[in-house]
Amino acid sequence: MSNPRAVAFRVLLKIEQDGAYSNIALNHAIRDSGLSGVDSAFVSALVYGVLERQITLDYIIKQYSKIPLRKIEIKTKVILRMGIYQLLFMDKVPAAAAVNESVKLAKAQRLHQSAGFVNGMLRGITRADPPYTLPPKTDLVYYNSVKYAVPQDLVRLWQNAYGEANTEAMLESLSGRPRLYIRVNTLKTDKAALKALLEDEGVVCEEVAAADNALCVSHTGAVEQLTAYKQGLFHVQDLSSQLCVSFLSPQPREVMLDICAAPGGKAFTAAQYMQNRGKLYACDLYDHKLKLIQNGARRLGITNILTHKRDGAAGMPLPLADKILCDVPCSGLGVLARKPEIRVKRDLLSADLPALQYQILCHSADNLAVGGTLVYSTCTLNPAENGDNIRRFLREHPHFQGVPLTLPAGVTRAFDEEAYEITLMPHTAKSDGFYAAVLHRIQ
Repeated sequence: MSNPRAVAFRVLLKIEQDGAYSNIALNHAIRDSGLSGVDSAFVSALVYGVLERQITLDYIIKQYSKIPLRKIEIKTKVILRMGIYQLLFMDKVPAAAAVNESVKLAKAQRLHQSAGFVNGMLRGITRADPPYTLPPKTDLVYYNSVKYAVPQDLVRLWQNAYGEANTEAMLESLSGRPRLYIRVNTLKTDKAALKALLEDEGVVCEEVAAADNALCVSHTGAVEQLTAYKQGLFHVQDLSSQLCVSFLSPQPREVMLDICAAPGGKAFTAAQYMQNRGKLYACDLYDHKLKLIQNGARRLGITNILTHKRDGAAGMPLPLADKILCDVPCSGLGVLARKPEIRVKRDLLSADLPALQYQILCHSADNLAVGGTLVYSTCTLNPAENGDNIRRFLREHPHFQGVPLTLPAGVTRAFDEEAYEITLMPHTAKSDGFYAAVLHRIQ
């Protein structure tokens, strides 16, 4: 059987060198290695932990190393990050094991000169008290960046856009694993029956005040192995996405467009609102993503979804619709806790995204019938991708207007916004970071 640390090393190296997605690379590695139980859990904790703390870990390396970080060989750097994470952030790993196994890993990678370097660095950290010191708070952006392992550009953006209190709360929310929400498939069951079935399998279920057919679950194990999942009684969907569809409020017999639909969660929820009646066109640019939607709809027993290969930015014609969901590609800053590799992306704040999003929004709006409703949404926390795009759209499209939102129980605004929009934040909605605006075509 494979060595768990060696498996974690390979995953982290693949993410570092190839830009692989953490969840996909990790799942493949665990499956191929044959690890299970405690070993697979250890690999997952180590991989996600190193990714989540990478900025902090590199800061610590720089405090101890005479060699500049940029000149440390990439495999050595990954091994150092793993070793430091085990020493400082994994309470159940003995210090001796963290050091010795890191040295063995370096030797196994034929990094014989680096093995001594790794040994000296890690032993130095074990002897230090405290093992490292944070930057002074006089530079709050740098301090928060190192403390919470978030790029300085993002800390600065959030402080300027949302204020220091909201920024602090959001940064705090990034620690640990995020909440797991599911959406009851109302075409096949109800919440009470699903809850009872899940609890029989040992799943802990928590009621969610903000959404009628949502449950917050834990102790699930592999979700795909649950009987209720195999029977198509629910799909996994964050509360923010469930609220987004509720703002659109699709109805039976309507025509709805989901412009950037993959992997299909919002379309599935919308189809349930529609009671599987009417037509729901789920669009995406790639065949393999459309197949994901088709497979998901089949598992849930949904038959009113029609997949459609389409480039949302190209303005290809679609049927006139009563409802449109325009959930555009975004920087993903609201899901850092779920996708930790986003923290170390070089183009984290892309200047090109808002223009692409605006183009998709404008082309989508052309397909909305008079009297129809469009929801524009992202899973990011960046005003340039969110409210700025909507305000520009309303200025340039006078035949549209914003529709005031009624916020559900337990959801509050973190700052002053227009009545037609909401920026969901972990500390104000217990959800991922998310933005939604509701627009109505008046002529």
